[in-house]
Amino acid sequence: VAAGAVGKLVGGKGSAASKSTEDLKLPEGLRFLRDSMVATALSMVLMYLVLAVLFLIRAGQDEAFTAFGDGATDVGNYLMQAVTQGLQFGVAVAVILFGVRTILGELVPAFQGIAAKVVPGAIPALDAPIVFPYAQNAVLVGFISSFVGGLIGLVVLSTWLNPAFGAALILPGLVPHFFTGGAAGVFGNATGGRRGAVLGAFTNGVIITLLPAFLINALGDLSGENTTFGDADFGWFGLLIGNAPAGVWGIVVIVAVAAVIFVAAVVVQKKLVDGRWDAAPGRSAGSWVGEGGGADAAAGSASGAASGTGDAVPAGAASGASYPRIAPPKGAPVPPPPPTD
Repeated sequence: VAAGAVGKLVGGKGSAASKSTEDLKLPEGLRFLRDSMVATALSMVLMYLVLAVLFLIRAGQDEAFTAFGDGATDVGNYLMQAVTQGLQFGVAVAVILFGVRTILGELVPAFQGIAAKVVPGAIPALDAPIVFPYAQNAVLVGFISSFVGGLIGLVVLSTWLNPAFGAALILPGLVPHFFTGGAAGVFGNATGGRRGAVLGAFTNGVIITLLPAFLINALGDLSGENTTFGDADFGWFGLLIGNAPAGVWGIVVIVAVAAVIFVAAVVVQKKLVDGRWDAAPGRSAGSWVGEGGGADAAAGSASGAASGTGDAVPAGAASGASYPRIAPPKGAPVPPPPPTD
């Protein structure tokens, strides 16, 4: 949500609107970089090499060679292990995206078939990586920007918040910054293009670094001080729950915040979701497609073609409600239609 809001603020309008991260024009000799998996793997190889060289210069060979699990015998072997780690990162991203496509193509329709009989109108809740295939370049941009935000947050903690307030130092972890930062990049790109992807994910990185720093004290009271910090909601909600032992006022604050969140959720559902609000009306990828219109029918035909049925999907059929159809970006996987029986 924060990434989308920041993207909306910085994305610009009209001719000044920032282009999407997926609109990359590359020379003919670099066409292989249009494959997001190749671009991700090469980018991570470069990042690992740069960090490995910097660590080698700063720490010396004896300490640097122990950075990898198998150790390194010489400088060449050390650098090749950095290259291998970067390639493994790219392979891991490919596996994640393949899993997302499997969920979209197999598990979601199966869930809808069961839900239609057991819980009519139910909507499956999926994890953040489900949005990765819709803007694969934005995932890499978001990860890097979020990680940079985490590093800057660490600097703020070490130079100001720790000496002044005793805040803990939170080292940026690759896992939360990749998953939440990548998703933040996708949402930031949808509302604000490249600027939105960079700054939205950067905001995410700062949030998931600063909030856990103050959450440490609450977790200590709850006997969970070494808990791994998930993402932003874990931070702010944990701070609220952690204030409950403070007495009556802590409970009052929790109840008040819960009431505000509940009312805000109802307002968003009624005014925005049911009202067909579009967060990025000036962008073709992510704008609303009218029901029964040509674009809607085309999207339905594409869904039917992808599933091998050839049948168009009626608007709102996928979710059991009359929500607006969202046109996926070019090249994004199209989920198959739900079962009709």
